[in-house]
Amino acid sequence: MMGAAACFLLFSGLVAVLGPPVLRRLTHGGLAPRLGVLAWAAAIASVVLSWAMAALLVVLDLLRYRTLPGGSMIGACLAHLRETVGGADTAVEMVGVAVAATVVSATAWIGCRLAVGLVRLRRQTHGHARRARLIGRRVSGVDAVVIDNTERVAYCAAGRPHAVVITTAALEALDDRQVQAVLAHERAHLAGHHAQILAVLRVLTAALPGITVFTAAALEVARLLEMCADDCAARVHGPRPLLTGLIALCAPAQVPDGALGAGNIALLERAGRLASPPSRSAKIRVRVMSAAVAAALTAAPIALTVLEVTGTMWCLPTAW
Repeated sequence: MMGAAACFLLFSGLVAVLGPPVLRRLTHGGLAPRLGVLAWAAAIASVVLSWAMAALLVVLDLLRYRTLPGGSMIGACLAHLRETVGGADTAVEMVGVAVAATVVSATAWIGCRLAVGLVRLRRQTHGHARRARLIGRRVSGVDAVVIDNTERVAYCAAGRPHAVVITTAALEALDDRQVQAVLAHERAHLAGHHAQILAVLRVLTAALPGITVFTAAALEVARLLEMCADDCAARVHGPRPLLTGLIALCAPAQVPDGALGAGNIALLERAGRLASPPSRSAKIRVRVMSAAVAAALTAAPIALTVLEVTGTMWCLPTAW
């Protein structure tokens, strides 16, 4: 089992180190934003799943030691330790219990931080959606909550129900077609559950700071989700009203935590996509490559699990 745990850790390490530059190069242009999000999600899921499987296998290996002391790598190490200290079974048992407790505690601690972070962020966004509906008003022809504010802002906040918000300053700066295109962009965020996706990534980054794959994913996926929403709005209202509407909203403005604003993320790159759409052949090439990367990242931990279950794990010698 320890050989399998080492394989999972090795794979997760490779993805965590090599994944971000490869995925950034593949997805940064936004030629296939949906598949780009899928590829980043596959990388994150494969790393987290590999860590979880490695922790599980370590604990199982320690449990196996109790019934078959020499039948595992950890068991062999503990047996050697017992011989070294002159047969002190109690001390060896305490070492095994300490290792198992450390692994379980670390896993539980990370899980609790993720759960608390998600609950806190969910409470913030739902609370803001509720407050926006209370202080805002409805304006004829505008399918959103209108709030009096001197900043030109349009954003969405997930809640029950969701809220699409636009300020009076934004309405004054946009014509009717631009307003409809910008609001369609925000509704696309809500329909695609983009706020929930970003919430998971941001909580992962906060819970496990310093891990490049999580930090890079939070930044890149935020860009890609904006491009996904741009594409949805442009298909209905055309790229030009959306482009000019986004440019009109590019002034610095404060968007509530957990909300998604139309004009505050990677605006220049998104404007370039809308103004000069890439060729069809370039899109197809990136789609194929993104799908292949996502499939490989998804299949690898599953394949490792199957190899372990069938007893054919090959990462490390099986003499243990």
